[in-house]
Amino acid sequence: MTLPFHNTLIHKLQSKSATLGVIGLGYVGLPLAVEKTKVGFQVIGFDIQQSRVDQVNLGINYIGDVVDEELKGLVKSGRFRATKDYSLLNDVDVVSICVPTPLDEYQQPDISYVRASAEAVAKHLHPGMLVVLESTTYPGTTQEVVKPILESTGLKCGEDFFLAYSPERVDPGNKQFKTKNTPKVVGGVTAACGEVAAALYQKVLEGQVHVVSSPAVAEMEKILENTFRNINIALVNEMAILCNRMNIDIWEVIDAAKTKPYGFMAFYPGPGLGGHCIPIDPWYLTWKAREYNYHTRLIEVAGEINNSMPEFVVERIGNILNDECKPIRNSTVYLLGVAYKKDIDDYRESPVVTIMELLKRKGANVIYSDPKIPSFRYKGNSYEAVPLTKENLQNADIVVIATDHSEFDYDQIGEYAGVLFDTRNAMNGRKTANTYHRL
Repeated sequence: MTLPFHNTLIHKLQSKSATLGVIGLGYVGLPLAVEKTKVGFQVIGFDIQQSRVDQVNLGINYIGDVVDEELKGLVKSGRFRATKDYSLLNDVDVVSICVPTPLDEYQQPDISYVRASAEAVAKHLHPGMLVVLESTTYPGTTQEVVKPILESTGLKCGEDFFLAYSPERVDPGNKQFKTKNTPKVVGGVTAACGEVAAALYQKVLEGQVHVVSSPAVAEMEKILENTFRNINIALVNEMAILCNRMNIDIWEVIDAAKTKPYGFMAFYPGPGLGGHCIPIDPWYLTWKAREYNYHTRLIEVAGEINNSMPEFVVERIGNILNDECKPIRNSTVYLLGVAYKKDIDDYRESPVVTIMELLKRKGANVIYSDPKIPSFRYKGNSYEAVPLTKENLQNADIVVIATDHSEFDYDQIGEYAGVLFDTRNAMNGRKTANTYHRL
């Protein structure tokens, strides 16, 4: 059977005459839109936040993995613009949905943003259009949620329009792998859908495009990636707790285990998980598994261990202060770093914020420094960073390295922090003047 829309769209993609749309201009959508524009496509970014639309159209960057000058140049060229006007989807040949998929208060997936985006696309769906969902979600979302919404228009998936799932693989702060060179997985609802989606990414990205048999496989693949990391981080966090009780250095244990050339992959303990992927994504699968009368015990236990790490860190802070004959109450606890990982400006789900709140409840005077986050708001409260100075280090009752930003002066920290608690092993090999503890 001939599929004229399929052939026409592939030709448009190969010639870069297709107009591409990206819904959601956040940590996933904006870098993807930039890469699409850089290779020569005309790109329209859609977002419900007027502030983002205005910033993009002024060439103002707000995402760490996007180069400021590149964004300015692309906007100035006229090939990339942002809008809140979804009627412009009428002019788009391909649209990628890159919206948030958070958990609600009951740890269940909130796909309202995906559903709303699909409904917006459906209003302007036209023959020959490709729709790609990139938001991380539970297996089945593309075919069970998005496809019926789009087919309610009377157009048939795989013939009149094309639908695929391709999970984002953004790793904020990664110096080696960016959107451009990270391999891409694509799963189409039909073979034709998969072919068209693969043709898109082959023209945009340098990484290999791996086509799987269905959207569900691609959706599950993404969950597996982050569940793998979640569980292994939970394992090493539990080992860290046990090693602390046994007076064994977990960091030395890991270094020793790394000498085995096979069968071991190093993961490292820390104050807890953060960001919008690893702490959240496995719960999508846990929720979906109930539909099949299956209880994902290992995933849930891993989540409990990782979620308990901020409490363990606060417990360690209390014990260290106790050894110094000081209570937590009225002690100055100086947290270095608020971001959930090094060298990024993102504090979503950051365990450091939880640690800060727990310490404040216990009466501590909490201050922080973070070169990436000079201020932030959490639960209606505003927080302002203090400068990393000799005086602030010396005046603190305990200094806690919570996020190991490269910009921190670790020689200064080691010299002037009287009591130092390192949750990231950032001081490994560096001199410390006084009392030093590692997670």
